[in-house]
Amino acid sequence: MSCSDVRKITPPNLDDAHLGKKILCHHPMRIGTPQMSVESVNGKVVAHNYGHGGSGWTLGPGSATYVNDLLQKSEYTTDLKKNTPITIIGAGALGLFTAYDLTQKGYTRITIIANQFDNLTSHNAGGLLAPVSMDNAPEMQKLINQIGIDAYKFYEAIATKTHKDFSDGALIIPTYFEKREDSGLEPYVGVVMQPVKDVILDFGNGTTRNMISYDDGIFIDTAKMMENLCSYLKGKGVTFKQKKVTSFKEIKNRFIINCSGLGANILNKDSQMLSIQGHLIMLKDQKPADLHHMILVYFDKDKTQSGQTVKRSFYMFPKHLPNTGVNDIGVIGGTFIEGATADTPNEEEFSIMMKGAKTFYGIA
Repeated sequence: MSCSDVRKITPPNLDDAHLGKKILCHHPMRIGTPQMSVESVNGKVVAHNYGHGGSGWTLGPGSATYVNDLLQKSEYTTDLKKNTPITIIGAGALGLFTAYDLTQKGYTRITIIANQFDNLTSHNAGGLLAPVSMDNAPEMQKLINQIGIDAYKFYEAIATKTHKDFSDGALIIPTYFEKREDSGLEPYVGVVMQPVKDVILDFGNGTTRNMISYDDGIFIDTAKMMENLCSYLKGKGVTFKQKKVTSFKEIKNRFIINCSGLGANILNKDSQMLSIQGHLIMLKDQKPADLHHMILVYFDKDKTQSGQTVKRSFYMFPKHLPNTGVNDIGVIGGTFIEGATADTPNEEEFSIMMKGAKTFYGIA
């Protein structure tokens, strides 16, 4: 391999003094496939858009367009007009993208109802554009690939400052994996992405790693995008209403789009919904220029102390939380624990995760 294939990367400072907020996320994954469909329920027309696991941001823009198109074409919506009231349940990425796409289609009376609007999993998610931590039935994979490609184009326009509505919230940066199959991005190559490159990462401390690089990977600044979407939607007259909804009967409007995530377990009586727990640690007092890339490496499956199956990984993204210093950048993750909830926080995984990160970088 030539010298040009060696990339010198300075690891982040992982001393305790440079570790910030610990975050637990609970991604809503639906076993088999995300729920993207339209049905008639007790006289109401309900479109579903939930269950994307850790790929809500990756698939959000494309999934919203797909489900809204299904709604417009449905046999139940012959009386749906541009000024017909539509209620969206859920204010995470999928709910906001669904509302955004509806405004693009000309709908003018949109209400978003949610139990809360701050500190959602969508705010805390790492931000890698890649279809990971989700369950796909094989017959759905072609559709999932196309939705992901559509989403890539959406974020690429933001990153290249050509999007008509958003000027920030996404970056094009190198993204490193150990193997092509780990990325889920190969269906994008030749369509919206360039071929992967074999590289050696040199951390300058005697440790090197053989990796592959998608040099046109996309990092999504999830907190910024949540802010951007909310601001845009409020500017378009979308109503935000805080309320916990446990039944479609509680919604007065006839047309409903269900983006309730884990709430679909009760709201839609969907027993296929599963919480996927993730552990993240924010970094602080770093050099932003050293973190202008993303890394994702998978480790083996194991059991947590509570007996739950955990798929451990190491990832680093240049995530930055609002209202923090410019040098408080970077996030280390992460875990994928099926069925774990707030009642089983698996706190020991934070230290296991940091040990894995230090081993990867060759930090004593």
